[in-house]
Amino acid sequence: MIFVFFSIICSVLVSIILKLARRYEVSTNQIIAWNYPTAVLLNIMFYKPEIQHISFEVGNTILYLTLGFLLPAIFWAIAASIRYTGIVRTDIAQRTSIFIPLIAAFLIFNEEPNTKSIVGIVVGIAAILCSIKWSASSDSRTQKRSWAYPLIIFFGMGLIDVLFKQIAQHQQMPYTASVLFVFIMAMVISFIYIGTRIYKRKEPFNIVAIIWGVLLGVFNFGNILLYMKAHRAIPENPSVVFSAMNIGVIALGAIVGLYLFKEKLSALNKVGILLAIISILIIAGNESI
Repeated sequence: MIFVFFSIICSVLVSIILKLARRYEVSTNQIIAWNYPTAVLLNIMFYKPEIQHISFEVGNTILYLTLGFLLPAIFWAIAASIRYTGIVRTDIAQRTSIFIPLIAAFLIFNEEPNTKSIVGIVVGIAAILCSIKWSASSDSRTQKRSWAYPLIIFFGMGLIDVLFKQIAQHQQMPYTASVLFVFIMAMVISFIYIGTRIYKRKEPFNIVAIIWGVLLGVFNFGNILLYMKAHRAIPENPSVVFSAMNIGVIALGAIVGLYLFKEKLSALNKVGILLAIISILIIAGNESI
């Protein structure tokens, strides 16, 4: 479980970096963009993907382009959500997004729903609704963002998971090569976006963002690498890894948000944390996981 422990730490550190970046007035857009060259290099170093097997078939390319757009877009949404709603609510939105691919398994991949799955989905949706910052605000834009961003993350992260599952089914191309290509597309799209902002909106180029971006990329990739290592170390109990990872991120994220950044949660938000943990336990206990 040591891999799960460090994967949880890496995941929460990603949120902390995005939170601190705003405090120190470092461009989160540029940080997220520089995260992707780091991810590409680390992917090559650790997985040594067979680049010569990358396929450019129309169907695959559209899938890669969609993921290449969604990855930075949802990352920017996460940064905005942390800014307007805090680490606690953002982590819950990310971790409960697992129910979107579960629903897709029934609708797209023709899996048979069972009672545990349905209950887990219902409890998970209740968790995300309870965790949203519904309190009234004098600023209508801030109020809208406080509930819009967690929902965007919830559906966006779920859609990304579904698309990665579709990539995994393409046997003609190694999965590691596919992931590398997606990271490269995300990097290109990210740099086009920040380049446009620098050129048209006169946003200053922030050289410090490169350092922050490298750190973000290291912890973001570390989270993925360690999570996969955890599954390989405990292949007979994937549900244990799954539940420990998601519950651990919610719990540690709540501690960091509440005590380090003094985030305020309503009674309903606290119920949301409890429901999120319960829903993950229900899904983890499902035989399909």
